Amino acid sequence: MSEAFILRRPQRLTAPVIFSSPHSGREYSAHFLGQAHLDRHTIRSSEDAFVDKLFAMAPAMGAPLIAARMPRAFLDLNRAADELDPALIEGIARVPHNPRISSGLGVIPRVVAGGRAIYRGKLTQTEAAARITRFWHPYHEALKSLIAESHAAFGEALLIDCHSMPHEAIEAHARPGQSKPEVVLGDRFGAAAGREVMDRVEAAFVRAGFRVVRNAPFAGAYIAQAYGRPSRGSHVVQVEIDRALYMDEARVAPGPGFDAFREVMAGVVAELTGLGQPGLPLAAE
Repeated sequence: MSEAFILRRPQRLTAPVIFSSPHSGREYSAHFLGQAHLDRHTIRSSEDAFVDKLFAMAPAMGAPLIAARMPRAFLDLNRAADELDPALIEGIARVPHNPRISSGLGVIPRVVAGGRAIYRGKLTQTEAAARITRFWHPYHEALKSLIAESHAAFGEALLIDCHSMPHEAIEAHARPGQSKPEVVLGDRFGAAAGREVMDRVEAAFVRAGFRVVRNAPFAGAYIAQAYGRPSRGSHVVQVEIDRALYMDEARVAPGPGFDAFREVMAGVVAELTGLGQPGLPLAAE
């Protein structure tokens, strides 16, 4: 088993769909917690807690699921490996303006939710490089392999990039008089997934009863940018689910309706894994 991720494969691959949960890792090492300025509870605020469990039925439905083991506060797998923060890592030269790095959310985050600083001081370049070598590269090599396997078997691939969003983020971006979204789908405004593919993914969530919007306030980050090549039959759709629907955000614990919510998600996953099966290609030729 990799120290960077958990990969669960189906007994038989039946669809060109891959589920990835890069922000649900919850293995907080004693060394990392010793470096942190925050307590163990507060540092979990940026974790997409339990998202891997919401999609855990995917392998039984014929699609692989890869999930990070290390937490997002330790290393953000949805950032480029070179998005290094000079305010956190010693000896890193200032880079051209990058809003993610400027806000403390580079590949090694400087802050968690609410802008709270993680560390007491700076990290060395040696440590930063070690994290990227041990955890970032293995995860992304595994993703590339899964996409290649899908292409070899089906001629196409759909990566569902699984995330959750704080309820307060929805409140902050909500427009007066409009219903607040429960699911935000991101395809980088069409750059990461074909329109027909996006329509089908959206339909799966809508049929399950979710209020869905596209690309606002989350359009997709590094994974969608790096692997979404719809013209080559590689599609990525980032899925952001309102955490208030299934968990107690203050306690970072499953909510009382967690099991029922998972059942709803099982229906969504079943519909998504039906895409690309014989007679139902992801997108028209």
